[in-house]
Amino acid sequence: MDFTSRQLRAFHLVAEHQSFARAAERMFLTPSGLSVLIRELERQLGYRLFDRTTRQVTLTGYGSELLAASQPTLKTLDTAISRIGQVAKGKTRWISVGTTPWIAANVLPPAINAFRKQRPDLRIRLYDGNLRAIARRVVAGKLDLGLGILGSLPDLRGIPFFRFSLMVVRPDTKAGHNRVSTKWSALDGAPLISLTDNYPHQQLINKQLATHGITCQHTHTVNLLDTQLGLVEAGEGVAIVPSFGLPACRNRNVSMSELVEPRVTLEFQQISHRGKKPPAEALEFSAFLKQYIATWAGEAGIV
Repeated sequence: MDFTSRQLRAFHLVAEHQSFARAAERMFLTPSGLSVLIRELERQLGYRLFDRTTRQVTLTGYGSELLAASQPTLKTLDTAISRIGQVAKGKTRWISVGTTPWIAANVLPPAINAFRKQRPDLRIRLYDGNLRAIARRVVAGKLDLGLGILGSLPDLRGIPFFRFSLMVVRPDTKAGHNRVSTKWSALDGAPLISLTDNYPHQQLINKQLATHGITCQHTHTVNLLDTQLGLVEAGEGVAIVPSFGLPACRNRNVSMSELVEPRVTLEFQQISHRGKKPPAEALEFSAFLKQYIATWAGEAGIV
């Protein structure tokens, strides 16, 4: 079977606009010229793609099946042609991604480096800030995507991105991830180093402690996750952190183990403007990042 991408594009435009005239305008053809493309495609396929009357154009059942099957292929082709063209012209595409400081410092840099190897023409501008600042920048169009825990904001859309487990971090000269889990009840009476309540995951931690009647000695309340880990390493107490903190823990004399009974997860979201579709390149990087996190988290046994 030998049909052309031009015929396929004509088919998609007619299906989109339900009109030969409007589809012809998009392809800079006359309606009769576009009709020739569709008739040739139908002849090669051996079935009708459209039911046509003087008032409307609708897909046949076979046409609907072909549309669903060919949409991903045509989209992939368009993306590849655009990317190759930009590379050939020496152009570099930029996308902007924002996330919280710990993720920005410990997870995103190696992920960006790995992504660049497969997309050298696409560069990432990384913004690190609190969730309020990220939300403002997404709404203002200064960020293509944000990553974090989204509250209820009317102009933003949050799509589930990745779930992280809550872990307990203890001082330990044999630093690493302790695969032996810890019960929440074991924290009763423990000296606890907390973050301020404006962190969504700290709010979740406080709720869990209260729900299960666990009383800790709150030795320190700090603003930064790195400060929290530094105090744990110094023997000032233990901390409860999301599992995305593993890369930072590897650089300190601490160990982390998953909290169970119950196992509590924290859902990160992909944050975008509700009224705008993110650029295709931003979605491509998001999909890569999701797989990248799944790989190292799975290897570490923390998800």
